[in-house]
Amino acid sequence: MRALRRGWHWLGAQSLIRRGRDLELMHRAMGFATLALVTLAPLLIVIAAADPLGRGGFAAWLADGMGLSGRSARVLAEIISPPREVVGTTSLWGVLALAAFGIPFGGSVQNGYERTWSLPPGPWHRIWRQATWLCVLTAYLYQEGLTRDAMHGPERITVSLVTGVLFFWWGQRFLLGGQVRWWHLLPGALATMAGLIGLRSFSYFVFTPLIVENAISYGTVGVVLIVESWLIGVGFVIFGGALFGRWLLDHHGHRFTEDLPPQPGAEPAGDGG
Repeated sequence: MRALRRGWHWLGAQSLIRRGRDLELMHRAMGFATLALVTLAPLLIVIAAADPLGRGGFAAWLADGMGLSGRSARVLAEIISPPREVVGTTSLWGVLALAAFGIPFGGSVQNGYERTWSLPPGPWHRIWRQATWLCVLTAYLYQEGLTRDAMHGPERITVSLVTGVLFFWWGQRFLLGGQVRWWHLLPGALATMAGLIGLRSFSYFVFTPLIVENAISYGTVGVVLIVESWLIGVGFVIFGGALFGRWLLDHHGHRFTEDLPPQPGAEPAGDGG
């Protein structure tokens, strides 16, 4: 028992749990899922409808991200796939509403990263960073849809891993305004990508049968609830991955570099770039 206590103390897992509680990780994940449903879903539906390559539409993208296949993917496509006329019927008010929800969505991710690194909130006039991040996120998800049919096996896995790590690495740096060094952000990007891989595996084994069962029992509402649950998991992984990367540097980073970021409440390290 003494050895276990020493190992627990050396690992610093209690600190990680405490930081997750202070960050309100689950509440942030639920907020992420809600904003993603009203922001990313309509945005990707419009892009999928306007896609000249016709790569299967929004439902195919969503099924690929959740790791669904077979009957569950068909059920999702039958319920969620919008008509091709969605672009022509999108009004100016719809575009404005999408933009109004899109900025807070990027802001929620930015605020989560700022809380993770104990940084003050960014000024309101930097909302262009949130809008730019949302555009790059959309482009990242779009290229994931393109590679679904164009690549297979190890080739696609490699491309998805590399682009995913690069996006989450750049996303932290960009939303934080360059206040944290690139090297300090890499563990969080790697942890986020590892978490998304685990979430995809969990979705394949758990959500695949649940989608069919919920579609039979509750109809469209049941499928939307499954999608919302998956989005909560995505939000948990994104914020939790960044938090894990920060915790890893604070507790074990001295093994790799002496230039560590500050502990929470201290003056943050950065290059100001």
